Formats: sequence, structure tokens, C-alpha cells
Amino acid sequence: MAAPMELYCWAGGWGLPSVDPDCLTVLTYARFTGAPLKVHKISNPWRSPSGTLPALRTKDEGVLSDTHQIITHLRKQKFNADYDLSARQGADTLAFVSLLQKKLLPVLIHTFWVDARNYVEHTRKWYAEAIPFPLNFFLPGRMHKRQLERLQMVCGENCLENEEVLEKELYREACECLTLLSQRLGRQKFFFGDSPASLDAFVFSHVAPLLKAKLPNGKLQQHLKALPNLCNYCTAILSLYFPWVEGEGGFRCDPPPPVQKATACDEAEEDPHKRRNQILSVLVGLAAMIGYAFLSGIVSVQRQAPSHLRPRAIALEEEEEEEEE
Repeated sequence: MAAPMELYCWAGGWGLPSVDPDCLTVLTYARFTGAPLKVHKISNPWRSPSGTLPALRTKDEGVLSDTHQIITHLRKQKFNADYDLSARQGADTLAFVSLLQKKLLPVLIHTFWVDARNYVEHTRKWYAEAIPFPLNFFLPGRMHKRQLERLQMVCGENCLENEEVLEKELYREACECLTLLSQRLGRQKFFFGDSPASLDAFVFSHVAPLLKAKLPNGKLQQHLKALPNLCNYCTAILSLYFPWVEGEGGFRCDPPPPVQKATACDEAEEDPHKRRNQILSVLVGLAAMIGYAFLSGIVSVQRQAPSHLRPRAIALEEEEEEEEE
């Protein structure tokens, strides 16, 4: 019997089981293979054992945070969605996953985190509402900075100097990538026939957010919606493997009852220490905010004349943390 495993990932939204492409890849692959995972869908990465999401807690290898490492570990546990693929299909998988990382991932980062209108009205708004207080004051800003750094790693350190040129190039390559994926899929149910493979998990997790998110600036969505087979492909995976996800808002309050066999994911929306973790998160967040306020000069200590032995007055100005450019 496989060792017990716990997966920590971002919560669902936009009609998806998770809003994060990396988390969505792992969740989808686990569904394809029936891996016995206890899944914690959370909106506070500090509750993850690694401080990042996704994170897989294993008995043999500790905590894994890299998407490819998590999938490799599941394969070692004999949950292999690529078991029946030929050598050529395996090579095609590597090629297409590399294409997604180079051509589609950068435009996802730009669409959700760099495009000013999408970021302010959609992405930052969702995370600010989902992340618990007071972490929602500064975590979205940190995530924004991290995504910009991630884009620079893929496109070059100076890529953001001329955003108009960058956007034009990224969207051109993304449209070519989506068209190629649509042509490769054709009329098949999955990329390699009637059974899903790891490539399907990667493609779904990169295309579905574009399809489902209500973006104010959705010009790339228009190109995607002109490829009906790719849209139907994402919709079919959602209905087959995540049937309790419905509507645009995300999860229902009543996920399906857990099966007794150990071959299906056990969706664990709650954990027995939720209240304690929430209190600790609030205390840690308050301490971080107060420390930041002292260091930045927002908090100042004013002393009055000692004749009237009054307590010290602390003047605290509340200021919303702005995203970093």
C-alpha cells in the first residue's frame, strides 16, 4: 500500500479546483491516476509545510514543493498516467511541456500579474479577499513581485523595460502555442487518445485559467474561444474529474462524499487545528505589520511633558500596501 501523502494547494475559484496553475497540474494528475492524497485547499501559503504551494508531504521523501518532483514521486508510488505511452509519445510529452513553459506560462504571468487592469481588478482583488486578515494586506504584493521576477527569469532581466513590445511578443507566441495545441488535439478526447496522460494535466492547468477567469482585459481569451475543441477539452476534464466544481465562483460547500478505497483523493477542506492556525496567522501577521510600521516610520512614539505622567501615545497611520512596480 502506498505511503500516506498530504497535498497543500491554493483554494479554488473562477470555477476551477485551484486558481494556481502549478497546484492545478498536481491536482489534475492526481485525479487522473487516483493517487490517495489528502488534499488541503488553503488560501494562506504560510500554512503549507514548505511555506509555498503546492507542497506534498510524504512519508519517505519529506516535503516536495516542485511540480515535476511531486509528479515524479507519484509515479514512484505506481500512480503513473504515462505508463502506456510509447517512446515517441513520451518524447512528445517532453516537447509539449517545454513548449508550455516557454510560450504559455509567460503570457499567463503577464495576463494575471503584469497587465495593470487585470491585476488590480481581478487577480489582486481575488487574493486580497481570499487570504485571511491581516496577511491580505501584504501577501498579494509579495506574490506580485515574485511573479515579476519569475517572468524576468524566462524572458530576460530587461523584459519589463518596454512592456508594450513584451506584451506583443508574448501574445503572438501564446496564440501560436494555443493553435498548435488545438491542431495536435484534433477530435481526440485527450492528447494521446481516450485516456489522460501527464501532458493533459499540464495543458489543462495552463489553458483552463485563461478560459474560466473573468478578465477585464481578455483579448487572449478571444483567441482561445475561437478554438472550440480546446475549450470543450477543458470543460470535459472539469466535468469528468472535478464534478463538484460548478458556476463561476468555485467550489460548492458540499464536495462529494469520500470513497472508502484509497485510490481517490480525499478532499480535506478543514483540518483539526484550523482555529489554532488562524489565530497564529493573525498574530504573526500583526507582528510583521507592526515591525514594518516601526522600520518604515509609519509608527512614531511621542512623549509629552512629564508633569502630567500621561501614558505614551503611539500614532499609527493605516496605509494600504501598494503593489511593487
